[in-house]
Amino acid sequence: METWPRRLNQIWTAVFMAVAVFGAAPTHASRNQGSQAQNPQPQNQPPQNPPPDLKSPGFQEFSDRVQKYIQLHKSIESTVPKLKATNEPELIAAYQKILARKIKAARLHAKRGDIFTPAAKEDFVKAVSSEFQGPQAPHAKATIKQGAPLKKVHLHVNEIYPESIPYTSVPPTMLQKLPKLPEEVAYRAVSSDLVLLDVKANLVVDYLPGVIPVEATNGQ
Repeated sequence: METWPRRLNQIWTAVFMAVAVFGAAPTHASRNQGSQAQNPQPQNQPPQNPPPDLKSPGFQEFSDRVQKYIQLHKSIESTVPKLKATNEPELIAAYQKILARKIKAARLHAKRGDIFTPAAKEDFVKAVSSEFQGPQAPHAKATIKQGAPLKKVHLHVNEIYPESIPYTSVPPTMLQKLPKLPEEVAYRAVSSDLVLLDVKANLVVDYLPGVIPVEATNGQ
Protein backbone atom coordinates (compact mmCIF):
# COMPACT_ATOMS: atom_id res chain seq x y z
CA MET A 1 0.00 0.00 0.00
CA GLU A 2 1.38 3.41 -1.02
CA THR A 3 2.07 5.71 1.93
CA TRP A 4 0.91 9.34 2.09
CA PRO A 5 4.45 10.91 2.27
CA ARG A 6 5.48 8.96 -0.81
CA ARG A 7 2.33 10.07 -2.66
CA LEU A 8 2.96 13.70 -1.65
CA ASN A 9 6.52 13.50 -2.92
CA GLN A 10 5.26 12.28 -6.32
CA ILE A 11 2.81 15.20 -6.53
CA TRP A 12 5.50 17.81 -5.83
CA THR A 13 7.81 16.17 -8.37
CA ALA A 14 5.10 16.44 -11.05
CA VAL A 15 4.50 20.11 -10.16
CA PHE A 16 8.20 20.98 -10.45
CA MET A 17 8.45 19.24 -13.84
CA ALA A 18 5.42 21.14 -15.16
CA VAL A 19 6.87 24.45 -14.06
CA ALA A 20 10.20 23.62 -15.66
CA VAL A 21 8.62 22.67 -18.99
CA PHE A 22 6.05 25.43 -19.34
CA GLY A 23 8.19 28.12 -17.76
CA ALA A 24 10.94 27.63 -20.35
CA ALA A 25 8.63 28.21 -23.35
CA PRO A 26 8.13 31.98 -22.87
CA THR A 27 11.88 32.42 -22.37
CA HIS A 28 12.57 30.64 -25.65
CA ALA A 29 9.93 32.73 -27.41
CA SER A 30 11.31 35.96 -26.00
CA ARG A 31 14.75 34.99 -27.23
CA ASN A 32 13.34 34.47 -30.71
CA GLN A 33 11.62 37.86 -30.58
CA GLY A 34 14.83 39.51 -29.43
CA SER A 35 16.75 37.85 -32.25
CA GLN A 36 14.20 39.08 -34.79
CA ALA A 37 14.40 42.60 -33.37
CA GLN A 38 18.19 42.58 -33.66
CA ASN A 39 18.09 41.12 -37.16
CA PRO A 40 15.08 42.68 -38.91
CA GLN A 41 14.10 41.22 -42.23
CA PRO A 42 15.38 43.29 -45.18
CA GLN A 43 12.68 45.24 -46.98
CA ASN A 44 12.65 47.03 -50.31
CA GLN A 45 13.24 50.62 -49.30
CA PRO A 46 12.44 53.44 -51.74
CA PRO A 47 15.39 55.71 -52.69
CA GLN A 48 16.08 58.52 -50.26
CA ASN A 49 15.67 61.18 -52.94
CA PRO A 50 13.43 59.81 -55.71
CA PRO A 51 13.43 61.78 -58.96
CA PRO A 52 10.36 63.91 -59.73
CA ASP A 53 7.71 62.66 -62.08
CA LEU A 54 8.32 63.63 -65.71
CA LYS A 55 4.84 65.18 -65.71
CA SER A 56 5.64 67.45 -62.78
CA PRO A 57 4.79 71.16 -63.24
CA GLY A 58 8.46 72.17 -63.33
CA PHE A 59 9.37 69.70 -66.05
CA GLN A 60 6.22 70.57 -68.00
CA GLU A 61 7.13 74.26 -67.90
CA PHE A 62 10.64 73.43 -69.11
CA SER A 63 9.30 71.35 -72.01
CA ASP A 64 6.92 74.14 -73.01
CA ARG A 65 9.80 76.64 -73.09
CA VAL A 66 11.90 74.23 -75.13
CA GLN A 67 9.13 73.82 -77.68
CA LYS A 68 8.87 77.60 -78.08
CA TYR A 69 12.60 77.76 -78.69
CA ILE A 70 12.37 74.96 -81.26
CA GLN A 71 9.68 76.87 -83.14
CA LEU A 72 12.01 79.86 -83.30
CA HIS A 73 14.92 77.66 -84.33
CA LYS A 74 12.98 76.05 -87.18
CA SER A 75 11.61 79.34 -88.47
CA ILE A 76 15.12 80.79 -88.63
CA GLU A 77 16.67 77.64 -90.03
CA SER A 78 14.21 77.76 -92.92
CA THR A 79 15.79 81.06 -94.01
CA VAL A 80 19.32 79.62 -94.11
CA PRO A 81 20.48 77.74 -97.22
CA LYS A 82 20.36 74.03 -96.47
CA LEU A 83 23.66 72.33 -95.75
CA LYS A 84 24.20 69.36 -98.02
CA ALA A 85 25.60 66.18 -96.54
CA THR A 86 29.31 66.78 -96.08
CA ASN A 87 32.23 65.77 -93.91
CA GLU A 88 34.11 69.03 -94.43
CA PRO A 89 34.40 70.74 -91.03
CA GLU A 90 34.79 74.18 -92.63
CA LEU A 91 31.40 73.99 -94.30
CA ILE A 92 29.74 72.68 -91.15
CA ALA A 93 31.30 75.43 -89.03
CA ALA A 94 30.23 78.10 -91.51
CA TYR A 95 26.65 76.84 -91.47
CA GLN A 96 26.61 76.78 -87.65
CA LYS A 97 27.88 80.35 -87.46
CA ILE A 98 25.24 81.64 -89.85
CA LEU A 99 22.45 79.83 -87.99
CA ALA A 100 23.79 80.88 -84.58
CA ARG A 101 24.10 84.52 -85.62
CA LYS A 102 20.49 84.63 -86.75
CA ILE A 103 19.20 82.92 -83.61
CA LYS A 104 21.23 85.24 -81.40
CA ALA A 105 19.74 88.25 -83.16
CA ALA A 106 16.24 86.90 -82.54
CA ARG A 107 17.03 86.33 -78.82
CA LEU A 108 18.79 89.56 -77.96
CA HIS A 109 17.34 89.65 -74.45
CA ALA A 110 17.78 85.96 -73.66
CA LYS A 111 19.12 85.26 -70.16
CA ARG A 112 19.84 82.38 -67.87
CA GLY A 113 16.63 80.95 -66.43
CA ASP A 114 14.43 81.65 -69.45
CA ILE A 115 14.10 77.91 -70.07
CA PHE A 116 15.49 76.43 -66.85
CA THR A 117 12.88 78.32 -64.83
CA PRO A 118 12.93 78.26 -61.00
CA ALA A 119 10.28 75.52 -60.97
CA ALA A 120 12.18 73.53 -63.59
CA LYS A 121 15.44 74.00 -61.70
CA GLU A 122 13.92 72.45 -58.60
CA ASP A 123 12.92 69.32 -60.54
CA PHE A 124 16.27 69.07 -62.33
CA VAL A 125 18.18 69.34 -59.04
CA LYS A 126 16.13 66.48 -57.59
CA ALA A 127 16.56 64.31 -60.68
CA VAL A 128 20.31 64.85 -60.93
CA SER A 129 20.77 64.34 -57.19
CA SER A 130 18.96 60.99 -57.31
CA GLU A 131 21.21 59.89 -60.19
CA PHE A 132 24.35 60.27 -58.08
CA GLN A 133 22.91 58.55 -55.01
CA GLY A 134 21.36 55.38 -56.42
CA PRO A 135 22.94 52.10 -57.56
CA GLN A 136 23.81 53.70 -60.90
CA ALA A 137 25.96 56.36 -59.17
CA PRO A 138 29.38 54.78 -59.98
CA HIS A 139 28.57 54.57 -63.69
CA ALA A 140 27.16 58.11 -63.73
CA LYS A 141 30.27 59.49 -62.03
CA ALA A 142 32.54 57.62 -64.45
CA THR A 143 30.68 59.12 -67.41
CA ILE A 144 30.76 62.66 -66.02
CA LYS A 145 34.49 62.47 -65.21
CA GLN A 146 35.52 61.59 -68.77
CA GLY A 147 38.08 63.96 -70.19
CA ALA A 148 40.33 66.48 -68.49
CA PRO A 149 38.91 68.15 -65.36
CA LEU A 150 37.91 71.78 -65.71
CA LYS A 151 39.00 74.35 -63.12
CA LYS A 152 36.41 77.00 -63.84
CA VAL A 153 33.92 77.44 -66.64
CA HIS A 154 32.24 80.67 -67.72
CA LEU A 155 29.30 80.06 -70.03
CA HIS A 156 26.96 82.66 -71.47
CA VAL A 157 23.41 82.19 -72.67
CA ASN A 158 22.82 82.88 -76.36
CA GLU A 159 26.54 82.58 -77.16
CA ILE A 160 28.37 80.03 -79.29
CA TYR A 161 29.75 77.21 -77.17
CA PRO A 162 33.53 77.72 -76.80
CA GLU A 163 35.63 75.20 -78.69
CA SER A 164 38.23 75.26 -75.91
CA ILE A 165 35.82 73.90 -73.30
CA PRO A 166 35.22 70.14 -73.44
CA TYR A 167 31.94 68.62 -72.36
CA THR A 168 30.58 65.15 -71.70
CA SER A 169 27.32 63.50 -72.59
CA VAL A 170 24.75 63.01 -69.88
CA PRO A 171 24.63 59.39 -68.57
CA PRO A 172 21.82 57.36 -70.19
CA THR A 173 20.32 56.55 -66.79
CA MET A 174 20.08 60.26 -66.04
CA LEU A 175 18.45 60.98 -69.40
CA GLN A 176 15.61 58.66 -68.40
CA LYS A 177 14.87 60.97 -65.46
CA LEU A 178 14.89 64.17 -67.53
CA PRO A 179 12.38 65.51 -70.07
CA LYS A 180 12.98 64.18 -73.56
CA LEU A 181 14.38 66.75 -75.98
CA PRO A 182 13.81 67.41 -79.70
CA GLU A 183 16.72 66.53 -81.98
CA GLU A 184 17.74 70.17 -82.38
CA VAL A 185 18.92 70.43 -78.75
CA ALA A 186 20.71 68.22 -76.24
CA TYR A 187 21.83 68.07 -72.63
CA ARG A 188 25.55 68.46 -71.98
CA ALA A 189 27.50 68.18 -68.73
CA VAL A 190 30.18 70.85 -68.37
CA SER A 191 32.02 70.60 -65.07
CA SER A 192 29.19 70.93 -62.51
CA ASP A 193 26.83 72.68 -64.95
CA LEU A 194 24.00 71.18 -66.97
CA VAL A 195 23.81 72.84 -70.38
CA LEU A 196 21.00 72.95 -72.92
CA LEU A 197 22.85 73.13 -76.22
CA ASP A 198 21.52 73.84 -79.70
CA VAL A 199 23.51 71.14 -81.50
CA LYS A 200 22.87 72.52 -84.99
CA ALA A 201 23.93 76.07 -84.13
CA ASN A 202 26.39 75.08 -81.38
CA LEU A 203 24.66 77.68 -79.24
CA VAL A 204 24.15 77.77 -75.48
CA VAL A 205 20.38 78.00 -75.14
CA ASP A 206 20.38 77.97 -71.32
CA TYR A 207 22.21 76.26 -68.48
CA LEU A 208 21.94 75.33 -64.81
CA PRO A 209 25.11 76.14 -62.83
CA GLY A 210 26.28 73.81 -60.07
CA VAL A 211 23.52 71.24 -60.50
CA ILE A 212 25.96 68.31 -60.81
CA PRO A 213 27.52 67.37 -57.44
CA VAL A 214 31.10 68.60 -57.12
CA GLU A 215 32.32 65.21 -55.88
CA ALA A 216 31.11 63.65 -59.13
CA THR A 217 33.44 65.87 -61.16
CA ASN A 218 36.43 65.87 -58.78
CA GLY A 219 36.99 62.14 -58.82
CA GLN A 220 35.87 61.60 -55.24
